Amino acid sequence: MSAAIPVRAIQPRAPKPEWLKVRAPGSPRYLALKGLLRNRGLHTVCEEAHCPNIGECWHHGTATFLILGDVCTRACRFCAVSHGRPADLDRDEPARVAEAARSMDLRHVVITSVDRDDLDDGGAGVFAETIRRIRGALPACRIEVLIPDFKGEAAPLRTVLDAGPDVLNHNVETVPRLYRAARPGARYARSLELLARAHEWAPNLATKSGIMVGLGETWPELVETLADLRSSGVGIVTIGQYLSPSAAHLPVARYYHPDEFEMLRATAATMGFGHVACGPLVRSSYHAHEQTDAYEDAARRPGGGA
Repeated sequence: MSAAIPVRAIQPRAPKPEWLKVRAPGSPRYLALKGLLRNRGLHTVCEEAHCPNIGECWHHGTATFLILGDVCTRACRFCAVSHGRPADLDRDEPARVAEAARSMDLRHVVITSVDRDDLDDGGAGVFAETIRRIRGALPACRIEVLIPDFKGEAAPLRTVLDAGPDVLNHNVETVPRLYRAARPGARYARSLELLARAHEWAPNLATKSGIMVGLGETWPELVETLADLRSSGVGIVTIGQYLSPSAAHLPVARYYHPDEFEMLRATAATMGFGHVACGPLVRSSYHAHEQTDAYEDAARRPGGGA
């Protein structure tokens, strides 16, 4: 008779503080957008990553489109997106994204993707085609891309930049010490190199990155990471609270108080970023159009620019 396997009791997660509680989605605008996306067979990172702002953003008619499928080749321990073997590429996806953006009459579109390490170009060609399709459907729309690291390859980044996005975002997510635990398939130095290349090759393009807090980082590590981003030419930085998607993901080490986020914002502001979005519910695509507006306004002031 085989020995019984002991069952490990799952410890209940600590309740979220009041400043992290949001209203459940369900407005007519939210439901209409949900139907539009489903009818076109499109995915959003808003849903896949369990974003707490989905109700607010969708109510205002904005969404972050997730291209290249909904299965990631990596297994970051903070992320709710499914991982495994992705399906074949959907060559009609860029056209459907552009049509959805046109139907919503968007003025700022955010395009992101799962990691596709199974593809020679990491999916850069699909990013580029999606940018071109949206340009054709909505010439006045501002296009922001949130890209993977493309395994450090230079050619895929060049492919995306040549398509002419208005904002290029790549999140470092956390401090370098925590990469092995949180992002085992990524490399901190590789992400910084991508951001630096983007700034060097397209100096007039707004570059952007984001950090989560609450994974166990220290304050000095956060300050050093912000300094690294600024040295890499990043003009817009976002800082928000990590929220564990489930008991199977990395736990929240602690919740930062809004006063601490204000201290972080002030610290980052002294480093010369064009814009700093910092708060418990801030995500890289949260109020993305307002972030870019603020960055461009700062760049137009005497002595501005990032």
